[in-house]
Amino acid sequence: MAVLSRVSAVDKKKLLPKLSIQSVTELKGVGPAVADKLAHLGIDSVQDLLFHLPLRYEDRTQRTALGSLRSGQEALVAGQIQVSGIRPGRRRSLATVIGDGTGLVTMRQFHFKRAQQENLIRGQWVQCFGQVRVGSAGFELVHPEYQLLQSGEGVKVAPTLTPVYPTTQGLGQKTWRHLTQQALEHCLDDVVELLPADLTGLEGFPGLQAALMLVHRPDPDVDATALAAGTHPAQLRLVFEELLAHQLAVVQRRIEREQSRAPVIDAPQNLWPRLREVLGFSLTSAQSRVVDEVLSTLAEPRSSLRLIQGDVGCGKTVIAAAAALAAVEAGYQAVIMAPTELLAEQHLNNFERWLKHVDVPLAWLTGRLTAAERRVACQRLATGEAMVGVGTHALFQTDVTYHDLGLVIIDEQHRFGVHQRLALRDKRRVDDEVPHQLVMTATPIPRSLTMALYADMDVSLIDELPPGRQVIETVVVPNLRRAEVQERVHKACVAGRRVYWVCALIEESDVLAAEAATDRARMLREALPELRVGLVHGRSLASEKEAVMRKFRSGEIDLLVATTVIEVGVDVPEASLIVIENAERMGLAQLHQLRGRVGRSAERAACVLMYQPPLSQMAHERLSTLRKTSDGLSIAEKDLALRGPGELFGTRQSGLPQYRLANIGRHQLLLPAVQQAAADVQARFPDQVAPVMRRWLPCASVLSGV
Repeated sequence: MAVLSRVSAVDKKKLLPKLSIQSVTELKGVGPAVADKLAHLGIDSVQDLLFHLPLRYEDRTQRTALGSLRSGQEALVAGQIQVSGIRPGRRRSLATVIGDGTGLVTMRQFHFKRAQQENLIRGQWVQCFGQVRVGSAGFELVHPEYQLLQSGEGVKVAPTLTPVYPTTQGLGQKTWRHLTQQALEHCLDDVVELLPADLTGLEGFPGLQAALMLVHRPDPDVDATALAAGTHPAQLRLVFEELLAHQLAVVQRRIEREQSRAPVIDAPQNLWPRLREVLGFSLTSAQSRVVDEVLSTLAEPRSSLRLIQGDVGCGKTVIAAAAALAAVEAGYQAVIMAPTELLAEQHLNNFERWLKHVDVPLAWLTGRLTAAERRVACQRLATGEAMVGVGTHALFQTDVTYHDLGLVIIDEQHRFGVHQRLALRDKRRVDDEVPHQLVMTATPIPRSLTMALYADMDVSLIDELPPGRQVIETVVVPNLRRAEVQERVHKACVAGRRVYWVCALIEESDVLAAEAATDRARMLREALPELRVGLVHGRSLASEKEAVMRKFRSGEIDLLVATTVIEVGVDVPEASLIVIENAERMGLAQLHQLRGRVGRSAERAACVLMYQPPLSQMAHERLSTLRKTSDGLSIAEKDLALRGPGELFGTRQSGLPQYRLANIGRHQLLLPAVQQAAADVQARFPDQVAPVMRRWLPCASVLSGV
């Protein structure tokens, strides 16, 4: 607690007692506007501020001489202004050169006011903090935090490491430090231990109050390496309780689900056996096993929720067909929902081809149907004329009703928010029953992530690829060798094979991605005029995408330029080469998904990963891993370790929990103890379950949505 004595005090008399349960509006500096911004982050009470934890730290506890600065370093520096003025150029800036006798550095501001220009004058002393970079005239700090020093005034160093908090627009770091300081001073003593000291997994960790104090205001002599890695004992104490809260929530949701009733769907004796005879291929032993697992849980009167995971091309769709036909044969409807039109269209093509053999009618429903087409589809689902529905999020809109929905199948389920999945489940309210749910993903999920996120689900793993799938040759080349890559594309197309060329961007923007893909398609048409080049991206009309994909499948298009819309669901066996541009910007799991677009026949296949040098260490590890292995689970484990669960699926999705401090890749060794502790708390301290969950989970969207 010594740190508190080193900071300015706040007049406690002006604050109400027990601030831990008081509104944040009781704090100085929190008016209606700030309170509204805090509320959007789940912060309503003063104590909530204590559990809004720093992302990282800055060291402002000591001054660095200008002569010893290094590029990339974050540093607190001070000096006397040598010259200051507006520099013209492509971007006009205010450049202020300061010196301390050991060296010079330029403080550069691209956004500035007249008052700053008037105050930053020659001879004035100033201190600033920022990241050093190499500029046109030596080292510079771009938009650093700075303050003017009075004559004879010394540099103001911080008494602790400076926390950097996750934030939202309109809340700066100074505001966060001011608010959390008030919370630490006035309600840290009110934070109660909710977990018994003898709980498995807590051995050796500091108490909750001491952990919060250290994490918010670390002493200068703290183990900075451990703190940066998220492995300091104080952090682990908080991580343990956060993971426990998530585990308790998942267990609670599983209990609730198992108490829910669902229609009994017996194993089909007619439709699925008939379809299996005319599929044109034999199921693998893994597919057969998973079909049996799915059908066995559908036959139970309780609501089932099963996750089917398997590597790219393992054959999940045929299992979905078996489940859907079981529902239809039992007299219930089934729907298959996909996150994108392209993937939904792929399912439509497969189900139309298969269901015509068993005379089962289906309806197609997406947001891009005409009003007349939509009315017809909705009417067929409402009357039961259509027993299978295929589409996107349009399947669960308010005005869509079902005759008797018994099974919901969701592909790439992590791409949907929890409320979207619940909205589709709630389409059945017959005798207080809910439909069974089957969710699928082609993104291999590491065991640790399954334990943390999907413990409320039954899990089936398809761990065998269909016969004839080829190992995909993977090569990594810099963008400088683009001409060689284009020649390889030319040879493949001339030989009668088909090729994908994927464009990636740093920013996830449909507009920018469409522009990048459009530009690349134009350049490739100019460089390879004899090839027929097609283009699809996220802003293409559904009709345009389908027309282009149809031509690509039929061979009327040789080379398909695309964004990552082709990541899942696109099945063109004749495609044997895929080029992924700027692969260093993408995650391992997403790259593995894209690579899976080829190698779907007996033809030898290859994946070319192009990158813009120089590579960061993390990017080098990702590309090296992909080149060395094709095992999806190993790739997912590496991706989790490198980037965490939020990016495992290529982007942060609304259906995934957002941890405050925990990182499953970094803290997965805690999970077995967390699971044991969850069972212990449920059995011995059931009254503590709800308080632990409320402390860490301010909203229910962290759950998997049963």
